[in-house]
Amino acid sequence: MIVLIMGVSGSGKSTIGRRLSDALQWTFADADSFHSHINLEKMRAGTPLSEHDREPWLQALRTAIDRWIREKQNVVLACSALTMASRRILIPDRHSIVLVYLKGSFDLIQARLAQRAYHFMPQKLLASQFDTLEEPTDALTIEAAWPPETITAHIAAYLDSAPFQNTPHL
Repeated sequence: MIVLIMGVSGSGKSTIGRRLSDALQWTFADADSFHSHINLEKMRAGTPLSEHDREPWLQALRTAIDRWIREKQNVVLACSALTMASRRILIPDRHSIVLVYLKGSFDLIQARLAQRAYHFMPQKLLASQFDTLEEPTDALTIEAAWPPETITAHIAAYLDSAPFQNTPHL
């Protein structure tokens, strides 16, 4: 199974993903590591990625997702997945993937990004992330302002819940 944790930069995807993967003893993957050097440099320079820029990144992620599903690996994937089109590429099988959306206000995320050091995503790109975001209607939506331990426990409880186990998708 794959838990895809999505949201804008600074919503806590990597933090929650690592905590959840540790709690479940699953593999953690960060979609940022699938970006090309060129895309990382564009973002560092404050240039938002175009759909054309994202295509190879999404395809690389989809290849990894297909492999994880085929090999029956349990993976927590932190990935922005901001648009419906991106999620259609990334989520081939809702029987094997749980989508978790970390939802936060612009002010909350902006404050987090202001305190972040050594990350390729500059604070000035946050508005473009919110402009691009198409909130999912088929995800477990969690308030990003909650403490990480609360978010992690909530996701783990959801994964353990009997209704989830008997339903093919959210």
